Amino acid sequence: MRNGKQLYRDPSNKRIAGVCAGVADYFGLETWLVRILVVTGFFLLAGPFVLVAYVAAWFILDKKPEGLETQAPEPVFSKGKGWRNPNAGQVKSPKVEVKTKVWQAGEPPKQAFHDIKNRFAKAETRLRKMETYVTSREYQLNKEISRL
Repeated sequence: MRNGKQLYRDPSNKRIAGVCAGVADYFGLETWLVRILVVTGFFLLAGPFVLVAYVAAWFILDKKPEGLETQAPEPVFSKGKGWRNPNAGQVKSPKVEVKTKVWQAGEPPKQAFHDIKNRFAKAETRLRKMETYVTSREYQLNKEISRL
């Protein structure tokens, strides 16, 4: 294993069996680059060896499990109940990986900037909703009632 990852076939991003997509995901490369390398290796270097290795990987590698890279649910703010976090301390926002080279997997810098900007906008909206509730009379009333 490399960096806590395991090598799987990726059937959701497949062309034939998902072997190239799984290898690209494991090594952090773009899928199109791995596919080009496999086809080039087939035609230029050792066609039968590459074909046998691909078919062997097809049968040996397991399919990538469905829920392997699911995101943790975001904290929920519901009016009247305050801040409710079902997974206290466990909520992590997904890491944005910015590619610095063409062949690396990840987002282009411009797209990553927009994603991060949208995350901050959502966080600011949630913070404004919390602030509105905490400064409302309803909150003060609920606080006084709960003290009794």
